[in-house]
Amino acid sequence: MPPPMVPLVEYRELPVDEMRKRAAAFYAELRQRRSVRDFSSRPVPREVIETCLRTAGTAPNGANLQPWHFVVVSNATVKRRIREAAEAEERAFYSGRAPQEWREALAPLGTDANKPFLETAPYLIAIFAQSYGVAPDGRKLKHYYVTESVGIATGFLIAALHDAGLAMLTHTPSPMGFLNTILERPTTNGLFCCWW
Repeated sequence: MPPPMVPLVEYRELPVDEMRKRAAAFYAELRQRRSVRDFSSRPVPREVIETCLRTAGTAPNGANLQPWHFVVVSNATVKRRIREAAEAEERAFYSGRAPQEWREALAPLGTDANKPFLETAPYLIAIFAQSYGVAPDGRKLKHYYVTESVGIATGFLIAALHDAGLAMLTHTPSPMGFLNTILERPTTNGLFCCWW
C-alpha cells in the first residue's frame, strides 16, 4: 500500500523581486560559513542542535525512506574515546597511509593527527548512512540513493547549524569504523561524515 500523500498547503509563489532578494540574502549568509578547528567549550542549548537535525530530516531522499541516523555526542567520556580512536587513525594517515599528493594538499591547512577539538566542542554529530532499514514486521527494506540522500541531508544540516550561528568542522578520519563500535551502531550503518 503506497504511503499517504501529504498535500503541500504552505507553498506560496513569490514575486520575482522577492526571489532575488531571498536568494541573495541566503547566498550572503552561507558564503560566510567556514570550517574551524578551534572550538569554544561554551554550552549550546541542545534544543538548537535538535532543531537543526529536524531541518536535516526534511531533506529529499530516495523513496522517502530517510536512510540516515544522526548520533549527537555530548558525554565527555565518549568524546575522549572518540578523540583517542580518531587520533590513532590520523597518526596512521599522516605517517604514511595517505598518498603524498593528499598530504601536500593538506599542508597549507596545518592539520595533523592531534584533534583536541574532539573534546572541546560541546557536541559531536556523527552521521551514519543506512543501506537498509527494518519494517515493523521485521522484513529488511532496501534504501535507495543512500549516498545522495545522506549527502543532501548533511548539506541541510550544515546550512541549519550555520544559520543558527554555530561553527563546525567536518572530520572524516579514515577508516572510521571505530565510531560504529564506540557509538554502538550496527555494521549496516556506514559512517558518512562527522560534524563537531
